[in-house]
Amino acid sequence: MTVQVRNVEIKNRAQALAEIAAVGADRAGCRLMAPKAVHRVLKVSGLTPIQANILKQEMLARGGEAAVARGVVEHRVNRTDVLLMGTLKQFEGLLAKLKMQPFGLPALAEEIRRVLQNLEGRRVFRLDCRGRELVLGERTLVMGILNVTPDSFSDGGRFNDPSRALEHARQMVEDGADIIDLGGESTRPGYTPIPVEEELRRVTPVLEKLAGEIPVPISVDTTKAEVARRAMEAGAHIINDQWALRADPEMAAVAARYDAPLILMHNQQGTEYRDLMGDMIRFFRESIAMAEEAGVCRDKIIIDPGIGFGKTLEQNLEVMFRLRELDCLGLPVLLGTSRKSLIAKTLNLPVDQRVEGTAATVAIGIAAGVDIVRVHDVKEMVRVARMTDAMVRRGKRDNY
Repeated sequence: MTVQVRNVEIKNRAQALAEIAAVGADRAGCRLMAPKAVHRVLKVSGLTPIQANILKQEMLARGGEAAVARGVVEHRVNRTDVLLMGTLKQFEGLLAKLKMQPFGLPALAEEIRRVLQNLEGRRVFRLDCRGRELVLGERTLVMGILNVTPDSFSDGGRFNDPSRALEHARQMVEDGADIIDLGGESTRPGYTPIPVEEELRRVTPVLEKLAGEIPVPISVDTTKAEVARRAMEAGAHIINDQWALRADPEMAAVAARYDAPLILMHNQQGTEYRDLMGDMIRFFRESIAMAEEAGVCRDKIIIDPGIGFGKTLEQNLEVMFRLRELDCLGLPVLLGTSRKSLIAKTLNLPVDQRVEGTAATVAIGIAAGVDIVRVHDVKEMVRVARMTDAMVRRGKRDNY
């Protein structure tokens, strides 16, 4: 037999155990070696020089590495980021030592532990959507877009009539949609905000028809707490907030009162960032804290990176490239790229010719672990999702 050397990609502890067992190692050896086969790089922000120096010393003592700002040793900087690099085994030793240290390091150890656990992969679980159920993590779910607006960039005015909207929703469900996302206010660039009553006038008649005839959960795409409340009363199941509780502080209370799953999308005015992914994750942590403080269960929260919102073309592309970094939050991820300017500007194509571009973003998103894709072209994207799932969600069905 010819000797062969090749690389093996190991993303988490479970894969490490499987690969080590495949070599023929005994069970005790598998458990001991698995944490040494998984390497993690974590970025910790906002540490004092004292905290950073202890962190670096303890990581180096275990054979790992830690990068800090120049001047940390001499305390010439007030704050620093730290890049920690090591195996799970090295991190385990680090956390054990940090728990015995002062300077707020036990709390930091617990946060590092949570992030490491989140990076092991999201569990498959059943999400109760006010009586209708979604299974998250087993396969990619497809959310079909239903806009009842006169000015949406892609389908403005097509489904304003409740009967036409119901017909379109039925077709999307037949094509494989797992969720219908109903929106009454356009968020296209340069859109004109509308008052609560106008949004309700558009949404309510359609929602009343859908709630009685559509078998899948219906989400209401709104930034207004009163619209969300009235939608819940009319039979909606999920709240999709494009401002992640920032536009209306009462939104979290509505989600808690009706025990509705809550989608939090990243959004901001302007496109200035200190650290693109770091700033986005900080934004999500703040919104998640707002939701939990209002009584929303963390298991009911879904995050959306907000492609096309508060980002330049290059920033949108970078977020797509770095979607895996959202794994640190341990929450389901929804991705909405369908027919957006990200595709238009990259391929120089009009709205009605962006199916292939959308398919590429959907496939990349699923490969990066997203749980739900929000799309216009349901039939085509269901096929993309099923094919991509077959390649990247190996073993999920067996684990369910």
